[in-house]
This record gives sequence, structure tokens and C-alpha cells, in this order.
Amino acid sequence: MNLNKTVFVRSAASAKDFPSDAQKRFVFVGRSNVGKSSTINSIVGKKGFAKVSSMPGKTVYVNLFNVEDKAWIIDLPGYGYSKTSKVERERYSKLIDDYFARDMANISRIYVILDIRHKPTADDQMMVEWIRAYDLPMTIVANKLDKLKKSQIEPALALIRETLQLDGSVKLIPYSAEKNEGRDALISDMLDVFN
Repeated sequence: MNLNKTVFVRSAASAKDFPSDAQKRFVFVGRSNVGKSSTINSIVGKKGFAKVSSMPGKTVYVNLFNVEDKAWIIDLPGYGYSKTSKVERERYSKLIDDYFARDMANISRIYVILDIRHKPTADDQMMVEWIRAYDLPMTIVANKLDKLKKSQIEPALALIRETLQLDGSVKLIPYSAEKNEGRDALISDMLDVFN
């Protein structure tokens, strides 16, 4: 599977637009403005591929990317942005629920993108608990690594592990979408699904 050959397929506004095949799914979730789109751009090696915005709450559809007709990268709307209207939040919360209800059997791994500089939020904790409740495989990606000093990295990772109650079986990858640090580890984690 060559991630550089990833192509954008469509933005799904409802369940009828979700993929219907049995290809593997890599699902990316995270708070608004945590760098999900930047992380996807980093792993596929294409700047500006997944639309990046300085405005939180911009990803309001389920964005679908296909990798060589072998797998899907699924970019779910960001959660937890308080300034989005209640109606809009309800709409994309339902869209996320519909996606999981329809496609759970095909999910190979969920990537929870966090901001390494901050303690995981209540929304992050809820997402991880939900993933755990359904026994889905997950990897935590601690983005914005380039914003920390070296001495701050280990304490930040320890806080994430403690807050989310992660045992040793859950991978926690320090990451910088800006500098591509952690990219090899994340790609290797994705490729493990095929081995």
C-alpha cells in the first residue's frame, strides 16, 4: 500500500455517501483544530491535500480518501468546538454516529489525534472510552510535537497516558505534522494492518 497514491474521493454528507466495499478503513478523529487534516497531509506526503483551516470546526463532512483501491482513510468531523451552532453540532454528531453504526465492521484502526501540549479534554476521554467499549483497535497520535521543548515531551506523553488510562497495548506516537516527526512510526502502524 503506497500512501503517496492516496486520492480524495468525496465529502460524505449522509450515510448513503459512505463507502460500501470491504476495504480496510483507517479512521481519523480528534478535536477541532488539533491538526487532523495536517496529519493526513503529512502521511500521504501531499501539502494542501486534506483541506487545512485556521478556523476550527471546518471539517463538517466525512471526508473520504482512497489508497490504491486497497484502503480508505476516513477523516471525521472535529468534535468539541463550542462556537459551532447547536444545529450544526447535532448534524455532524449524527453523521459521525451514522458512520460508526454503518461501517464499524470494516474499521482496521482508529487514530485519535491529540494536541501534545494539553491534557486530553473530556471530549477526548469520551471518544477513547467509546472506542474501548466497542473493542476497536486504536492508536493515539500526539500532534504538535514541534511546539514542545525536548524536556517537556516525556511528561506530556505521561499525562496523556494517565488521563486516558492507556495500557501498554495502546500505541502513543509523538507527532509533528509540521516537521513530519513520527511519520515513519505512524505509517508503519498503518502498514502493520496489511501484514
